[in-house]
Amino acid sequence: MTWLSALRTLSAQASADTDLLEVLCLVADTARTLLGFDFCGVLIPDAHRERLLVQGWSGLSEEYVRRVNSDRPIRLDSRSPSSRSFHQGEPVAIRDVRIEPDFALWAGVAQDQGYRAIVAVPLIAGTEVLGTLNGYYTSVHTFTRHEIERLILLANHAAIAVTSARRLDELRALTSSLREQRDALARSEQIHERLLTVTLRSGGISGIAAALSELIGRPVLIDDGRQAEIARAGDGIEFPTPAARSAVAERDTTGPSPTVEPVSVASDVATGWLVAGVRLGSEVAARIWFPGDVEALDPLQIRAVEHASIVVSVELLRERTAAEVERRLSGELLTDVLSSSGELPEPLLIRAQRLGHDLGVAHVAIVAALAGPSEAGLRQAWQRALARVTELASAYQPRPLVAMHGGMLVTLWPDGADAGTPPGVMVQRAMAEVSQSVTATVAVSPTYGADHGEGYQIARSALEIATRAGRTDTVITLEDLGIVGLLLQLEDPAKLTAFATRTLEPVVAYDAKHRTELMSTLRAYFASRQERNATADSLLVHPNTVAQRLRRIEQLCGVDLADPATIVQFSSALTVYDVAAPG
Repeated sequence: MTWLSALRTLSAQASADTDLLEVLCLVADTARTLLGFDFCGVLIPDAHRERLLVQGWSGLSEEYVRRVNSDRPIRLDSRSPSSRSFHQGEPVAIRDVRIEPDFALWAGVAQDQGYRAIVAVPLIAGTEVLGTLNGYYTSVHTFTRHEIERLILLANHAAIAVTSARRLDELRALTSSLREQRDALARSEQIHERLLTVTLRSGGISGIAAALSELIGRPVLIDDGRQAEIARAGDGIEFPTPAARSAVAERDTTGPSPTVEPVSVASDVATGWLVAGVRLGSEVAARIWFPGDVEALDPLQIRAVEHASIVVSVELLRERTAAEVERRLSGELLTDVLSSSGELPEPLLIRAQRLGHDLGVAHVAIVAALAGPSEAGLRQAWQRALARVTELASAYQPRPLVAMHGGMLVTLWPDGADAGTPPGVMVQRAMAEVSQSVTATVAVSPTYGADHGEGYQIARSALEIATRAGRTDTVITLEDLGIVGLLLQLEDPAKLTAFATRTLEPVVAYDAKHRTELMSTLRAYFASRQERNATADSLLVHPNTVAQRLRRIEQLCGVDLADPATIVQFSSALTVYDVAAPG
């Protein structure tokens, strides 16, 4: 009855809500009680299967268990009785450990514990050896076959109990993990819903930054792809400067997914920084910055940042879509306005009012061009310039009309929208800021009350004249062009073209017929301030050749190129001719 009762208790405990270590101690205690050992222990391999550890025991001292498990380890590749039994799957008994050579390493701890004899029996479940059940006697002892068979019988029951307890432990761990995952998923959904609610309530990126700062308990800064600050939340910290953030952006540390990554930032502030990229397609459209290190973040904080990255990308996409629609509508409106002459029709004025523009008041036309070293970089600069000038215009009432037209950026700026700084200067500065590799040239027309198309044509012509004369990266007004500026204001542009053609026609015709270079000589002559030697140097010809060509021009046109009136006439005609008939 003692055996049956003990085995029944062992099976019941293994199937109950008892952890594995308690079951192992119960196995050791049962073996000691039923078989009369002085001490018992259950040894189980460690996680790396390099050593056998005493995991359950009865009668053994805490000091003995500690020493065997630490400074006197039972390695699985050793010749200890436990290791041999584990590998062979057979009982291994030692009558007297003091005379056993293979036991020399543990002789000291055995003497301290006070045992002389040991038997190790494998715990076998199916084809797997789980560990060993060890019995110890304080005196020298010869283990009989009957004793070993009884120990094997108990070990078999113990193996079943250990397997059951291990499965229950694994099931409890799995259940706990599933609960944690369930709770984390629920919390993750709450985080996502909270951040998404901000966007649905039109909280914008500033609202997202505030919600994220509260969720992770840290200040947050969100900047765009050009390191311009979009939003900031939280106080008490100095964020990296735009230049420092730009250096990080050039290294492109962010991966394809919104992963939180530590970054090295050159800063006087001794703070570690974390950043998460916000991607739209392959483009890093924004970055989320906050202080700390990855190890200090819990999984939900990381999840909050990842969700915020996704929600910011949705908000940026919404803003870009709205801006794209607005740009398309503004472009269509500008095309219709510039193609109209005189007073604008009422339907066109109403369309403009719906977009926030009052085209019934006087405007100046601003025409701008960009120049840069690469076509790809220039395309990107145009996109940024349009967005930047549109953003600039949105701060004024009545709102200026901004759109691309004819390959130029055109702005109709209301004369009543007092900006303090001249509008042309503001537009030129805004465009020049989009990239260090581009130059922005802007021309501004006089104020026109109704005919916006005429103002546009004058500003565009002024821009072309200025750029052909090498005047770039600046703001051009008609006053800057002198007599040409006055000529550009003629009511009939055809008259201006006719003036240029009439003045230069004899020279153009002679060049075409005789394949001479009188026109290029005339241009170089005026560009060199009527200095013949300088003209010859620029054309790489002899000064006498220049003199001959100039006399030919005077003969063809019947003029004296030394006459001040002729100088004004021909220099103006050349400028206008190059705009009206390039090449």
